[in-house]
Amino acid sequence: MASDRIPITVSSDAPSAEVRPHSFAVHGRAVTDDYAWLKAENWREVLKDPAALPADIRAHLEAENAYADAALGQVEPLRKTLVAEMRGRIREDDSGVPEPDGPYAYYIRHRDGGQHPLICRRPRTVVVLPGQGAETAADGGPEQGEVILLDGDREGADRAFFEIAAAVHSDDHRLLAWSADTKGSELHTIRVRDVETGADASDRIEATTGEVVWTADSQAFFYVAVDDNHRPARVLRHRLGTAQADDVLLYEERDAGFFVHIEETQSGDYLAITASDHESSEVHLLDRTAPDATLQVVQPRQPLLIYSVENWASHLFILTNADGAEDFKIVTTKVDAPGRENWSDVIPHRAGVMIRHQHVIADHLVRLEIENARPRIIVRDTKGSEHTVAFAEEAYSLGLQPGHEFETAVIRFTYSSMTTPAETYDYDCVTRARQLRKRQMVPSGHKPEDYVTRRLFATASDGETVPISLLHRRDLPLDGTAPLLLYGYGSYGTLMPAAFRTNLLSLVDRGLVYAIAHVRGGTEKGWRWYLDGKREKKPNTFSDFVACAHALIDAKYTASGRIVAHGGSAGGMLMGAVANLAPDVFAGIVADVPFVDVLNTMLDGDLPLTPPEWPEWGNPGESLADFETILSYSPYDNVSAKAYPAILALGGLTDPRVTYWEPAKWVARLRATMTGAGPILLRINMEAGHGGAAGRFDRLEEVGLIQAFALLAVGKAEN
Repeated sequence: MASDRIPITVSSDAPSAEVRPHSFAVHGRAVTDDYAWLKAENWREVLKDPAALPADIRAHLEAENAYADAALGQVEPLRKTLVAEMRGRIREDDSGVPEPDGPYAYYIRHRDGGQHPLICRRPRTVVVLPGQGAETAADGGPEQGEVILLDGDREGADRAFFEIAAAVHSDDHRLLAWSADTKGSELHTIRVRDVETGADASDRIEATTGEVVWTADSQAFFYVAVDDNHRPARVLRHRLGTAQADDVLLYEERDAGFFVHIEETQSGDYLAITASDHESSEVHLLDRTAPDATLQVVQPRQPLLIYSVENWASHLFILTNADGAEDFKIVTTKVDAPGRENWSDVIPHRAGVMIRHQHVIADHLVRLEIENARPRIIVRDTKGSEHTVAFAEEAYSLGLQPGHEFETAVIRFTYSSMTTPAETYDYDCVTRARQLRKRQMVPSGHKPEDYVTRRLFATASDGETVPISLLHRRDLPLDGTAPLLLYGYGSYGTLMPAAFRTNLLSLVDRGLVYAIAHVRGGTEKGWRWYLDGKREKKPNTFSDFVACAHALIDAKYTASGRIVAHGGSAGGMLMGAVANLAPDVFAGIVADVPFVDVLNTMLDGDLPLTPPEWPEWGNPGESLADFETILSYSPYDNVSAKAYPAILALGGLTDPRVTYWEPAKWVARLRATMTGAGPILLRINMEAGHGGAAGRFDRLEEVGLIQAFALLAVGKAEN
């Protein structure tokens, strides 16, 4: 297929990483890694202190950043324009809908110019919605008694990186446990604030995931500590006013492949401790009123058994894939007889209809399910009567918000589409009245009728139909000449929502089509869609993405060489794979924190995420078949002598998920091996991790860089 790719000229010379071959053998196969030296031997120390990065590695990364900055200097005016446009679509003093809890309503808001959120509350004002009987908390600000519990702007002032992970009030509303990351390495410190005085207590809990669940008496809280390899492995109870060294260990996970997570059940009755990998899970419950009691396991872990738990009084409701329920079902049992042998179906399994989430309130069981990439909410009462909440657009996003209260008939959900700004609704499960609580404001103006969102389907090489969600201006000529940005992920069963994003308007208003390829590895078409894109079937993810690109070309939305591909993390691996698989199709590729060194990472059991990732990708150290499968597609290992499209790779120095050396090694091998085209650019954020910049406006600088590169790649870089 002929390509219409537009060349990008770069005046300066690219850095050339030194070749220092490192050879080893796996299953009798010799493997040589020329750029292994870019992985700092003291990587654990670097996560905690970026200044510990060895000098030769730092020099190389800084040279890469300087080259990327010089190469993209030609679009710097455009980047600034894009950032200004995107910021102009943000209501800077935005506020979330207050969430009632007892005598107060809690919410998050931002101030004009503020980078970080303010955690707030005010006295609850009960409003009876006319003719609906629903109770909710009225909106309002300082004039209604607002108290700022945590000022993110103040706490984050003068820090290169600052991100609040959690802010959880105690049951008696006197205290706020809050956690933050100040390096981007996801090592969170928990503090406790007195709401009345605004002062933090001496309690300071280091090296945690940031999660907090209070005991019912508000005298202690539970948290998850990470181990030396940065894995969430231990659940402890901290009693206020004591030292971290005195905290009581409740649970310790011995299997490095299982990560630990905690939450409070919707009823508020229990602390739920979940240990899981990508294929199985195990839940332990602890009565929050009896924090010294013994943990109760719901169902001991079994291979391929996944479940999560909520409760209503003495009954548990369990969302599970047990007994062949591939797309999940909901079962129930007594709290005192929680094992699998006692489970009975409440919502039976239906193939192709995936239950993604359950929400239990006093008299209703609510579930969010998806069928053929379209979500809906189902409300079920205590008599078993059900009704559906759905929308009519071809492609849209729907989400449930958990809320603080259990004794209520009101649920809250959010809706948006690629053309429709986000709307937040309170929904009365009894009267079925729907109350719009907030509609996302776009200060610079937005007319949904000026845009079109569509749902298309591509035919994969094996006959599967792959959903595509797309957005473009209504007045765009669809004659096969438009440039297009194609986004993909396709891993871990993650669903890519067809949601409204103001940042996309800067692209589509410049004549681009934006599309999401819902490739295998996600769950848009049920759990089978996920299974067909993992381990030995992982190549389906890559061929699906290429099939979507060809389908969009055939449908006259774009042309070969006019597409920019974009993906991050595991989606960045997808970017590396399609760059090797079909480079001529793409004008450019943006690989954001890309997981591209798959083989070496999966062979290194000391890295934070490797053992839990073996069920997803395979264990190449133990299995020859897994080794050969991963070696066949690992982007770093499959770079070859060919012309590649322009590539922008982005990473974070303190990223514990996709380490900085993955994109650095990939870029080095690309430059040393490719026969033409490019350029290949690498930008490492030396002060951030996996999520990039934490401040909401700082993040726009990174988005602006990505969009300016994309526009440059398709020849639309005029300011």
